[in-house]
Order: sequence, then C-alpha cells, then structure tokens
Amino acid sequence: MKKIFLIIAIVFGVSLNAQQTPAPPQSEQIAIIGATAHIGNGEVIENCTIIFKDGKITAIGAGLMAPTVGTMINAEGKHVYPGFIAPSKSLGLVEVDAVRASDDQDEIGEMIPHVRSLIAYNAESKVVESMRPNGVLIGQVTPVGGTISGTSSIVQFDAWNWEDAAVKTDDGIHMNWPNFFRRGRWWAGEERGFIPNKEYGKEMADIEMFFQNSIAYGKASEDEKNLPFAAMQGLFDGSQRLYIHADGEKEMTDAVTMAKEMGVKNVVIVGGYRANKIVDLLKEHNIPVLVERTHALPSFEDDDYDITYKLPKLLVDAGLLVGLQNEDAANFQVRNLAFYAGQTVAQGLDKETALQLITGNTAKILGIDDMYGTLEEGKSATLFISEGDALDMRTNKLTKAYIDGRDVSLETHQTELWKRYMGKYEREKEGQ
Repeated sequence: MKKIFLIIAIVFGVSLNAQQTPAPPQSEQIAIIGATAHIGNGEVIENCTIIFKDGKITAIGAGLMAPTVGTMINAEGKHVYPGFIAPSKSLGLVEVDAVRASDDQDEIGEMIPHVRSLIAYNAESKVVESMRPNGVLIGQVTPVGGTISGTSSIVQFDAWNWEDAAVKTDDGIHMNWPNFFRRGRWWAGEERGFIPNKEYGKEMADIEMFFQNSIAYGKASEDEKNLPFAAMQGLFDGSQRLYIHADGEKEMTDAVTMAKEMGVKNVVIVGGYRANKIVDLLKEHNIPVLVERTHALPSFEDDDYDITYKLPKLLVDAGLLVGLQNEDAANFQVRNLAFYAGQTVAQGLDKETALQLITGNTAKILGIDDMYGTLEEGKSATLFISEGDALDMRTNKLTKAYIDGRDVSLETHQTELWKRYMGKYEREKEGQ
C-alpha cells in the first residue's frame, strides 16, 4: 500500500508541476464582437468583429454581420491584439540557471552554426508557460555563447514538444561580434574601466576566415560533409538571416561591412546600443534592429541618462525597421515585453507604432509576417483579448488567448500560487 500511495503521490505531484495541457485544434468557428482591434500595423478598428476558423482569420472589420454559427464572444469595451513576439531569447533552453542539466542554451565551441537550438527546446517549460498571461505567444528560441552560437528557430508557446511548437525552423544564425573595448581585469593588474581589446583584429580575422571557408565549401563538391560550413550556406542564398549581436558603433560598422562583403543577403542587428550613430549605414543596406530593452541603465557614464528609454524612438524616427527584445535580461523578464513597448510611448512614440515593435515589425524582421504579427484576413488567429491597454501593466489583463485558433490556457504555476495564497489570506481574514 505504501508503494501504491507513493506512486500516486509522484504522479499527482508531476501533474501539478507540469505545464498546462496544450489546447486541441480549433473545432468550430469563433467570432469576437464589439472589441477595439489593434491590428499591429498602425491601424485601429473600433467596434470590430473578428471571425476565425481552422486557425485562420476569415473576416475582420467594423460593421460585419454577426455569424449565426459557432461561438460568439462579446468583447465590447475590451481590446484585441495580435500575439506578442519575443525575439532573440533562450526561452525553453534553460529552466534553472543553477542546475546545469536544465541548461541547454550554450554549447561547447566558438564557431558552431550547425547547432540547432530547436531540438533542445522544452515545450513544458514553466518559464515559457508564464509568458502567455501577458500576451507573449510566440518566441525565437536562440542559442548563446561563443562567436557563432548556432541556429535559432521560431516557436509558438503552447505545444506538446518542439516539433509541434515550430513555426519556422532554423530561421537564422546568431553571431556575437567581438568588442573593440573590454573591461579591464583589475585583479590581473590591468586598469579599471574600459580598455582596448588587443585581440580585436585577430578575432575579426578569424570570423572572416570562417566565412571565406564557408563560401569556398559551398562552391566545392561535397565529397566530405563539413557540418559547420554546410550550416552557413543559407546566409548566402538568402534562406536564412544573420543575426549580429553587437552594440558599439565600430563593432556594428565592421560587422555589417564584413557581412556584406561576404555576400550575406539578410542581416539583422541585435542589441544596437549605438545604432543611432550609424543610421545611414543601416539604411543603406536595409538592416533592421532588434533593439535592447528599455528597462535598463545607460552603459557609459557620458551617455544620456534616458538613452535606453528613447533609443527605439530615435531609430524609428530615423526610418529603420525596429523591434524590441531583452537579450541581456533573465528569461522570466520576457513577460515584460509589452511594458518595454509601453515605455517608448512615454518617450513620444504613438501607441500603435509602439505596438508594432513587438508585433508587425518583429514578424517582418524574423520573416514570419506572412502569417503572424498582424490581425488580417488569411493570417493565423494568434491573438488575445485584454480588458484594457495591453502596453500598460495596470490594464494588461487577458481574458482569452488563441494560438492558431486554439483556445490556450492562461493558467500558470504563478497564477495557481496566487489563488492558493489569496485563499489563505481570505480564510485568515474571515477567521479574524
């Protein structure tokens, strides 16, 4: 009997701690009526009707006749948004930083473009699950570490496994460009603060050599397969993007110049702390920027105190295609993505333009705008209903969320704990 109870306890414990069961495919037509629809391309439709079936939006607009079949949701006074997209993040690759067995975000090696982050993605991650209640429904699973970290893929956040989660596999390769300056190692007798990186030239030459060898490999006969060089070929035929993680003015200039000289078709800057200093170069080569989060301190003493707050607006006003990410923050902070966008409104961006930074713009940058990022007929019904402004943490309160038309759960380990302890508080209050 003790063994039986032990087994029951283990099973029950697993069921409590596992992710919510993924939603089944959409089985009937759903219509959301009377909401304010924020399309994700700058447009807003008041008193909007959105109809979706088989996972795709079949009709959207004001004044549409309400359907007579399927489920109807009265969303009068509420707001509908496309699912927010979190780029360049290792969500699902690491669960507990201190537990090495749960950390698959960084593989051994410097030049490892053939390492696919997708196959290590944990669809049952509690961290991933906690994104949905704030409207973050899609993410780019991205490796970190080394010089060329590996290949990212784009997933939706309600799946049984990585195969089910995949929206776009192996969308791009991520490269960490070396820093021209580095922090001095005072414990080794170096000056404190930033000092020139004497290895910068060699590190840049190593990257160029790797690209040249990859190009040569692509032109040669494949008598013997070289996995790293083979994985690079998508950069030269345009089927993959090169995501360059860099912040400094010189670093970004050198990286973009090298990439274009090597024939890389699609380049994206990730980070871009000084991107406002090289706007002309970025515009010349049509390079978008996934800019760092707004909730951060300036990197240097002589920077404007509010540079991180206003940088997205500076880049948007300069005519660049801009998205928001939070690469340098902990994974769980991705749920604040909407509030990063809200911060840019305080700096002068229009609310709908700010929304584009985490919806339509990001979808374009990642190459998934044919199906995601905006609420349009024929696109995926990946959207949510909020009681108020989703960019404001006071009113971002989701009542429904759909991924490819599937009615996904908004329950998480955190909401369960909230209910548990609120119940405890209420019982104690009644006892008084």
